[in-house]
Amino acid sequence: MGHREQLLEGAKRCLLEKGFARTTARDIVAASNTNLGSIGYHFGTKDALMNAALVQATEEWGNELGQALAANVNPDDTPLERFESVWTRVIGMFEEHRQLWVAQFEIFSHLQHSPEMRPYFSAAQETARRGLATLLQLLDPASDEHSIRSVGSFALAMLTGVIAQWLVDPDKAPNGKDLADAIRAVAGIDATLSK
Repeated sequence: MGHREQLLEGAKRCLLEKGFARTTARDIVAASNTNLGSIGYHFGTKDALMNAALVQATEEWGNELGQALAANVNPDDTPLERFESVWTRVIGMFEEHRQLWVAQFEIFSHLQHSPEMRPYFSAAQETARRGLATLLQLLDPASDEHSIRSVGSFALAMLTGVIAQWLVDPDKAPNGKDLADAIRAVAGIDATLSK
């Protein structure tokens, strides 16, 4: 593993253990067994390295989620049954990745004071929209761009909102069934017809 990869691994570890704001360049160097000059050489700044670490950690979660969602798919499920099953599995993975979600929300507050970070995270959100729309099996990957963006924005809003509620109080946060019931209610779908 080269210095770049070591730095990313060290930064991810620091991000999850200490958070974005409390991690120093020296913390990353200690966690990665590299040197301060390596940060500048490979990433330019500590914040750029931390951003890359956050994106990589989120992508790893996405890959893990994709594997979990690919298992036990029932082709006979209705779209709402599939929605409920998918969200139940997504929410079930929150505890294992709690520190990642805490770091994500910490970043949101930093964007107010670091406008230079905004384009980076705007691009990351655009990627997340596309990924979530298909990963959560909400639509076909070959759908038109408008549908992907709309459905992906909905999925990202739900994910962010459910995580926020879960971080505050996991016992009172919605589960997959709650979310499916909400979709049924908003869409005016009779629960007996969706089975």
